[in-house]
Amino acid sequence: MDEYDLYLNVKKPSVGLYVRKGEGLPDLADKDDWVFDGTCARDLLPASVLDSIKTNGHAFRNMD
Repeated sequence: MDEYDLYLNVKKPSVGLYVRKGEGLPDLADKDDWVFDGTCARDLLPASVLDSIKTNGHAFRNMD
């Protein structure tokens, strides 16, 4: 089963960033602003997030 790591932005906790499990953060300028928050299964993510990960290698999501 596919799994994805979630990172939250410490300055904006309502913003989440998903990447494939184990791939780490993409090349972000503000990498220190992101903290690992756990891993989730594919079944728990909306199709739009999965599509963005497939296309871009990552997906931002409003966590509110």
